[in-house]
Amino acid sequence: LALRQLLWLQDELFLAVGSGLLPTSSTILMLHPIQDADDTLAVRSEMEVDGVVVGVAHSFQTGTVALELEDGQIKKLLWDCPELSVEDWRDSSGCSVSFPVPCIQTALCSISGTEYLLGLTDRSHLYAGDTELASGICSFAICDNFLLLTTHSHTCRCLQLSGLTVKGLQAALASDGGQNDETLRHVERGSRIVTVVPQDTRVVLQMPRGNLETIHHRALVLAQLRKWLDGLKFREAFECMRKLRINLNLIYDHNPKVFLENVASFIQQLNSINHINLFLTELKEEDTTSSMYPRPDGSPVQPQAAPGQKKVDVVCDALRTTMESLDQNKFSLSILTAHVKKTVPELEIALQKVHELRENPPEAPGGVSAEEALKYLLFLVNVNDLYEHSLGTYDFDLVLMVAEKSQKDPKEYLPFLNMLKSLEPNYQRYTIDRHLKRYRKALVHLSKCGQEHFTEVLQLVKEQKLYSEALRLYPADSPQYKFLSCAYAEHLVEQQRAEEGGLLLWRCGEPVRALQAFTSSSSWRNAICVAQQIPLPPDQLALLARDLAEKLTEQRRYSEAALLLDQYAKDCEEAILALITGGVWEEALRLIYMHKRQDITETNLKPALLEALNTQVVFLEAQVATFTRHKSRLAVVREQKEKARLDMLDEDGPDCPDAELYSEASSVITASKYSQSNSRISSRSSKNRRKAERKKLSLKEGSPMEDKALMHVIGEIITTVDKMREEIHGLLRALVLFQFDKQAEKLQRVYDEALQMMEGSVLEVWPEGLQNTSAPVTGPNSTANSIMASFQQQQKPAASQQDAEVPAAPKMRNGIKWKLTILK
Repeated sequence: LALRQLLWLQDELFLAVGSGLLPTSSTILMLHPIQDADDTLAVRSEMEVDGVVVGVAHSFQTGTVALELEDGQIKKLLWDCPELSVEDWRDSSGCSVSFPVPCIQTALCSISGTEYLLGLTDRSHLYAGDTELASGICSFAICDNFLLLTTHSHTCRCLQLSGLTVKGLQAALASDGGQNDETLRHVERGSRIVTVVPQDTRVVLQMPRGNLETIHHRALVLAQLRKWLDGLKFREAFECMRKLRINLNLIYDHNPKVFLENVASFIQQLNSINHINLFLTELKEEDTTSSMYPRPDGSPVQPQAAPGQKKVDVVCDALRTTMESLDQNKFSLSILTAHVKKTVPELEIALQKVHELRENPPEAPGGVSAEEALKYLLFLVNVNDLYEHSLGTYDFDLVLMVAEKSQKDPKEYLPFLNMLKSLEPNYQRYTIDRHLKRYRKALVHLSKCGQEHFTEVLQLVKEQKLYSEALRLYPADSPQYKFLSCAYAEHLVEQQRAEEGGLLLWRCGEPVRALQAFTSSSSWRNAICVAQQIPLPPDQLALLARDLAEKLTEQRRYSEAALLLDQYAKDCEEAILALITGGVWEEALRLIYMHKRQDITETNLKPALLEALNTQVVFLEAQVATFTRHKSRLAVVREQKEKARLDMLDEDGPDCPDAELYSEASSVITASKYSQSNSRISSRSSKNRRKAERKKLSLKEGSPMEDKALMHVIGEIITTVDKMREEIHGLLRALVLFQFDKQAEKLQRVYDEALQMMEGSVLEVWPEGLQNTSAPVTGPNSTANSIMASFQQQQKPAASQQDAEVPAAPKMRNGIKWKLTILK
């Protein structure tokens, strides 16, 4: 028999195509081996097909067999029935499907749950049935759920079909791929796919010279690695990653929670100190599934196993704990690596473990000696750092052990070590800690050295500002505690925190200095208490009260100033005048009647009431006028922007009368792109960020953000006027009391009209659905720069929204009752 297109369907079943009875037909034969003959196949069944079969494709997953005829027709062979038969290949809607042109290579695959026959023409067009997927394709192959193909642009693409539709596949093949795109790999010009090894990552390519080469496509490698990691096959994944130079962080990043739950399995599978050390030394804080190896579309993002903790620390601690429980002697070098690799290296703990190995050498064969452990540590850590940290263990044998392994000259370290050995133990540790700049530990050890070293304690505390730590080291009734408290108080006063300094001085028995601190910080209650504890003579107490009252008056704390003047300075008139100055009318009236000074009512209180009335009316009228002006301007600006937006839509391009300005603006945009972004970065990173934001909101007519500046100012006016409710209420009550009804009615009317006008304008200034966008402004008040800025704002809405937020609408406190019924 003359056969072609031989396929191995099952263990003992083959399919072949032979010539038909007519030149325009073909014969399909099913072959099986003869039991008695070793190398002989017999025909089990056959059938005639109308048309010349030029291609046969078989899917191992579904068992489907597809036939391609020379005219492009696609047939489906029903071979698992008692009798062979063929039928037309149909799509999901039931319509027959054919290739537009005959294809030289075919393969079956599943896309979005539907089976398609892929075909490649001699003109490098790839089809899925009658739909063209891409052009410029040299060869392709199907492996499991992946489509691999080589292109005329000298690349090898590998696409996962499970998450794609036909249109999605077309889009993916049309794209060039981006950075870290695992689906794309560059290959030699003219490379063609020979085969993809099943259940493996190897792809065999034939070069134009005829030689065969094997590559490992990154997409196949990562897919296989994910399968192994999901199946907890850590050894296979590790060996593959080490061989193909895949970042080992992926072992953890793929599924942090599962990895931490199976750390013991990971260690037992690797069962190699070198491999575990390699994994630990490659650990980094970055998530490789976000940066280097993005997850396939549709795969769930795995949460961090220990949120809020550093990844490197979590993994190092997990491996170290598990290795210590499994076999501490066997994994001693890896345990040292876990200590050293942490974000804050635990060098002292690692050195202590080396010291323990020296004191208690391992008895088991194959155990690591202290010499080997130290040599390994020196390989991981800079020798000078290790020497410094060995000093921090206060173990001179260990220090010498490290120093001897280093390149240090004994003349450098032996005199220093001998000097340390000659010191008293606590002072010795203090000297070491100070040398290592571990000042808190140094302070603890120095505090145990006795009274003769307290001067050094005080000096260290002042230099390193360790006041709080020092106070915890001494009893509260000790003289050292008092000295430290006074030093701490002086420091607080220098830091403009005199009240806290006064509290320290007061509790440690320094009332005079505490009084000075309280007076300078206007902490008048504490100052009066200390003054009476001293005690101060009456005349000095009165003088102190006047001094404090003056400070409080400057801070507009009139009620407190009046209390001091009345109760401690015994000056009721000054107290009443302070209250009148601050507009505390009812309290002023109380003191007037308590001290029987009704004369002040006529001489000071009533004139102050009328003056406050006039001041408030003038202020409210000015605020209303400013509010009205800004509101009217805001309406004009919004109308201009809306008109400019509509003009741009009508013109459909910069062919409008302002085209020349737009052109100039766009030129400036292009030219200043770098400088503007630089300016934005610097303003964000400076301490004056808020000030820079306010500068952008200019009320100058024609400025690009004039509308937002107007809204900001209008909001401030509303807030200011709304906060006057309590003040106006108190003034109205005082005016009515002294029969200034007409004046009070005017004030109530003016304030009520201002509140109603502003409340009614809130929805006009802040309409519902207000968006943070703006169109370019043109008009007589506009300049090229203003048009440029507003045009740029439209081109980059995200940036403009970040740079100039729409001010929020103010909330008015309508629940506060301030009106007087008797004035209605």
